[in-house]
Amino acid sequence: MTSDVLLLVGAFAGILLGAELFTNGIVLVGRHLGLGHGAVGSILAAVGTALPETVIPLVAIGVAALTGGQALAEGIGVGAILGAPFMLSTLAMCIVGLAVLYRARRHGGDEQLVLDRRVLGQDVRYFLGAYLLAIAAAFVPSGIAWLKPVVAVVLLGLYAYYVRLHLRGSEADDMETLEPLHLRRLDRRRGQRETPFWLVVGQVAVALALIVLGALVFVQGAGGLAVEIGLSATLVSLVVAPIATELPEKLNSVIWVSQRRDTLAMGNVTGAMVFQSCIPTVVALLLAPTAWQVSPDSALSFASAGIALVSTVTIFAPMMRGGALAGRRLLLGGLFYAGYLLAVVASVTVLAS
Repeated sequence: MTSDVLLLVGAFAGILLGAELFTNGIVLVGRHLGLGHGAVGSILAAVGTALPETVIPLVAIGVAALTGGQALAEGIGVGAILGAPFMLSTLAMCIVGLAVLYRARRHGGDEQLVLDRRVLGQDVRYFLGAYLLAIAAAFVPSGIAWLKPVVAVVLLGLYAYYVRLHLRGSEADDMETLEPLHLRRLDRRRGQRETPFWLVVGQVAVALALIVLGALVFVQGAGGLAVEIGLSATLVSLVVAPIATELPEKLNSVIWVSQRRDTLAMGNVTGAMVFQSCIPTVVALLLAPTAWQVSPDSALSFASAGIALVSTVTIFAPMMRGGALAGRRLLLGGLFYAGYLLAVVASVTVLAS
């Protein structure tokens, strides 16, 4: 077990470094393209921070195809796919809510977020619609399994249209205070000009390589750990992967809250939710359709999707009806997250007995 844990720690280190380099680089791509906060937060930053959860299932399913360890590797992939929307709509919301409450207490003012409700409302609607469709596909009987590729195509179309809406409605605004490129030291003339675009793209490419390598190591470590503790690989991946790969990057939202960039902070979370409901689920629907199926063995894992949907509706209902979004309401996500973890612990206890 010790070796598996060390593999996971090493995998997370590589993935987190890659995600940090990718997010830093991809947001600066947005500045080069003249995009505004809405598009940068909900598309570029969100895709950057969500990338590890897309690469992990791709790598896991690829490993399954190459090694023949289909059930274990595909289980890891499905767990990573389900875990990201669950964590984003529960724990990540709670963390942002705590940051808003801290800001209100430390700097005065109320706990209401000042944000573009059009951008956030659009994100929430797309997430609910896309994720409901993706989860519904998991209930499709084997006799009409051809519906899953159809759903995958629809999800790709939804995300493409979502991106188009954000880009069409985006205006360039104050992006000067973004963090500079991490690899800017490689530019010998960095004090005389803006970081060249080729260096930004180069950092993004290095980041992708680190994420893929980390995902390969994660699949090996998570599979071994699941066997050691007697828990399904899907649940291990569902709980562990998003906390280690997605959550640290969502701490960017805490920084943006402190800077009173609430639209950017929340768009980083809700935009990632839309991405996770569309793109990684397409990976499962096309490449691992038999694993993307609700059954007695996978019921607890897919229950996380129901909690993610309920948590999202509960948190954003007042805003969707034209009201404000309060930091205290975001804390409800933490309650949903804790409730699900208790159910997982209870499941482990029953299996152990």
